[in-house]
Amino acid sequence: MTTTVKKKPRKTARKPKIAVVPDVVKHSNTNADLIKRREAAVARGVASAAPIFAERAENAELWDVEGNRFIDFAGGIAVLNTGHRHPKVIAAAKAQEDHYTHTSFQVVPYEPYVALAEKLNALAPGDHAKKSLLVTTGAEAVENAVKIARAATGRPGVIAFTGGYHGRTLLTLGMTGKIAPYKKDVGPFPSDIFRAPFPSVRDGITVQDALTGLQNLFLTDAQPERIAAIIIEPVLGEGGYTPVPFEMMQALREICDTHGIMLISDEIQAGFGRTGTWFAIEHSGVVPDLITVAKSMAGGYPIAGVIGRAEVMDAVIPGGLGGTYGGNPVACAAALAAIEAIEEEGLLARSTALGEHFRARFAEIGARVAPFRMWDIRGLGAMLAVEFVTDFETATPDAELTKSVVAHALTRGLILLACGMHGNALRIMVPLTASDALIDEGIAIFEQALAAAIAEQNG
Repeated sequence: MTTTVKKKPRKTARKPKIAVVPDVVKHSNTNADLIKRREAAVARGVASAAPIFAERAENAELWDVEGNRFIDFAGGIAVLNTGHRHPKVIAAAKAQEDHYTHTSFQVVPYEPYVALAEKLNALAPGDHAKKSLLVTTGAEAVENAVKIARAATGRPGVIAFTGGYHGRTLLTLGMTGKIAPYKKDVGPFPSDIFRAPFPSVRDGITVQDALTGLQNLFLTDAQPERIAAIIIEPVLGEGGYTPVPFEMMQALREICDTHGIMLISDEIQAGFGRTGTWFAIEHSGVVPDLITVAKSMAGGYPIAGVIGRAEVMDAVIPGGLGGTYGGNPVACAAALAAIEAIEEEGLLARSTALGEHFRARFAEIGARVAPFRMWDIRGLGAMLAVEFVTDFETATPDAELTKSVVAHALTRGLILLACGMHGNALRIMVPLTASDALIDEGIAIFEQALAAAIAEQNG
């Protein structure tokens, strides 16, 4: 008897399905089209300084969606000390993405967070033991620094200074010393926040005047035994790139030591080489209790942190600090690479040299192109600003001239940003990795823009 075995049909290899990824971004190829879409979709309160849309960027150059090239003297608001897309930073981020992009350090911790904390502790001034906390934004860092100071001292009060900028969240807005546009129409703000005067040549406020004002504050509103922290930017950021006089910083250290107050150095804009040192406060020789960091720490990736004395940082109980995205592993990897690039490429010395170059060129251009209109050239290292006035005799702030210079510069291919309490200062935040040739090209455009603005104003 013959048994017939039916053969199973031979399976053919299936062709792999090709995933079709929907193009969720509607591409526009003109700035005008994107401006219309932005106006319809984005909240009005999110302002943009330049009416152009980025397409790509490299080091200190940026191209918009229409192919126009710009030299970037804004650096993403001082975020790009190592430039757009630094090869070392990009490579580190991509390598980390091949492992994992998120676990939340509060759930499953990871080495990049620990490694970055170790690095920050080593870089921060002072020979005492230090610990660090990683978060996502500068405002978040400032809020946590205040929280830590309150836990360490058992006190509620915070003293900030006129013109200081510390963020746009509710607590940080209470500390920020400028109404428009940050605080307008969004109060009330938290209590136990006090404002002390900042030394100002323009306003005739000397260091002694400022310190007397602080002592008067202790007598009238801010009982020193109830003050947890004094927070100050070693160089005002949005307030006009004005450095804190070293004797003022040294006096604040003594006052804090006398009254058991934590001194917080807000280094979010001034840190990571912008002033020629890792942290701007190093110029004064003062060691703070807490330092807030962000911006250029990770070469464009969102990360921030608080560095402080170990016993102070440990004042908050387990679970009291953190955040879902705080210390994201990709951002940690990018930060470690950015710090390494600053070290290997000598960007601290580069910042000092750039600052000297800008000062000399601005002084020469001001005297030749705009006599008695460029009232002040100030800053530390490459964290520099020039301030425009109507005339030297009255030193009346000229915000319109400043705005005109910014506009004329943009049409010629240079991105600039204004700052200051009166909006009459231009700040320099160019990547420290920019070539000498590119720097000089940008300064030449600035000169042309200034000349055009002066001519326009003179009719």
